[in-house]
Amino acid sequence: MIRQNRRVRLFAMGLSALAGYVDAVGFMALGGFFVSFMSGNTTRMAVGLVDHAAAASRAGGLIALFVAGVVIGSLVGRTARRPKVGVLLTVSGLLGAGACAGALGHPLIAAAGMALAMGAENAVFARDGDVQIGLTYMTGTLVKMGQRLAGALLGDPAWDWWPFALLWAGLATGAVIGALAYAAIGLAALWIATGVALIAALYAWAFDDA
Repeated sequence: MIRQNRRVRLFAMGLSALAGYVDAVGFMALGGFFVSFMSGNTTRMAVGLVDHAAAASRAGGLIALFVAGVVIGSLVGRTARRPKVGVLLTVSGLLGAGACAGALGHPLIAAAGMALAMGAENAVFARDGDVQIGLTYMTGTLVKMGQRLAGALLGDPAWDWWPFALLWAGLATGAVIGALAYAAIGLAALWIATGVALIAALYAWAFDDA
């Protein structure tokens, strides 16, 4: 993040907010399971193997779908002429499919679309097959922020931690908005996410598809 220019940082923050929004919608729709935070689902799966087989199965299924989404996003990103545009259109399409499933009364299929989309979103800032900026998970981001804060105390640049804090704040802010949207309109909130991903694809087409 610290090597990126301001425009890229803000774009990444917006996409992280989208991830937080979708994760909050999924979390509330599924009663405590995640569609982008796979560390949490891994813990739920492991605990469920001990005392709740159904929970373990659901968490395991979401993990598998997320990984499948990463594969889809990576394939699109590595074969599309305009990688960011292709990945974001894929994310928008998957979220739209989830919104359709929710409208038809199939919340589990909607959750599958969300998990696939969140996996795919991580390919937006991939280069040479490796993710440069993680958008849907914040543990590593917080670790890097803490490391830069320690460096600042030892005389390194004073504000290198700030881009990581912004990325985390984007996810947290998006999650608040997603929770409010789900409380107000249920899974129809996914239409908003679908539109935001489409707008992000148009932005990448115009300005940011390096």
